[in-house]
Amino acid sequence: MRGANHSPVLVNFCHLGTILRVVLAVEGALLALTWAASDSLAHAWRRYFELSALAQPALMLTLIVLCLAGPYLKPRPYRQAMAGYALAALLTPLASAWGLNVLLPGVLGVEPLRILAFSAALAVLLLGYFHLRGLALSPAIAEARLQALQARIRPHFLFNSLNAVLSLVRAEPRRAERALEDLAELFRALMADNRDLVPLLDEVQLTRAYLELEQLRLGERLHVAWHIDKMPQDALIPPLILQPLVENAVYHGIEPHRSAGEIAIHIYRSRDQVHLRVTNPYAPEGSHHRGNKLAMQNIRERLALHFDLDATLKSELIGAVYQVHISLPYTRATRSGQSSAGR
Repeated sequence: MRGANHSPVLVNFCHLGTILRVVLAVEGALLALTWAASDSLAHAWRRYFELSALAQPALMLTLIVLCLAGPYLKPRPYRQAMAGYALAALLTPLASAWGLNVLLPGVLGVEPLRILAFSAALAVLLLGYFHLRGLALSPAIAEARLQALQARIRPHFLFNSLNAVLSLVRAEPRRAERALEDLAELFRALMADNRDLVPLLDEVQLTRAYLELEQLRLGERLHVAWHIDKMPQDALIPPLILQPLVENAVYHGIEPHRSAGEIAIHIYRSRDQVHLRVTNPYAPEGSHHRGNKLAMQNIRERLALHFDLDATLKSELIGAVYQVHISLPYTRATRSGQSSAGR
């Protein structure tokens, strides 16, 4: 199988989803230990809150160290990187406990060997979990999932595009020829290897080509407003994210109306996040918004494959306007060809 020899995906301790999983695991372990060692519920809760208050600073410091170590460990072989994470997960909480004991002697009430054993057990369990999760998100499996998700989008998209071209073949052959060139570009994008992130500018150009085809079919009924003056030119995003949103806006917001409607596309950067916002008219009569759920779920899953919980997709009805808003980390290509988060 193609890509079967890929190493598991290395965990990124800077991702919000990873941080939440680690915090919940540590708190759950502390709660289980205090309940097992206490003879009453009141004593268990009191001891748990005491230990949690002492463990949180060490945990936050450990997560910061793991996050900062990521860019240095990622280029190394997978086993070396995981060993580096394990070493940091052991030494950082032990050093934090030692420092706290120097500043506030006797406040811990726990022997250093117990702290080391607790840290070692959690490090093994968590790194084992992230190893199994990395296997599930390996490039071979991720490629198959991405292709399966994208296959659900292609039929509707290609059907509409072909209809737009066919409507021009006899009446306006030159315009049909230009439309076929746009369609060829769309086919090229669909046939490309879509495992990796792509330049945001390429996704914008793909969406423009799609809208030009739809403009041929819908004429004056379709108005498009681009607001991309603050768009980060070097940003990377998952492929086929913007175009399906705009396709949904045409299908659900323009087609049901007999009068003209406007689709607005806003792309901008705010701090370390890239925002893509698409708005279209809402048509309660004859609208296809219920069929929109599958496409939204497809995009949401693809965002999760690349960014875990750091990317969000929200859709809402604001008066007579339907809005879809995607927020994802600002990622750009490095000189070595790998992607890196913007700072």
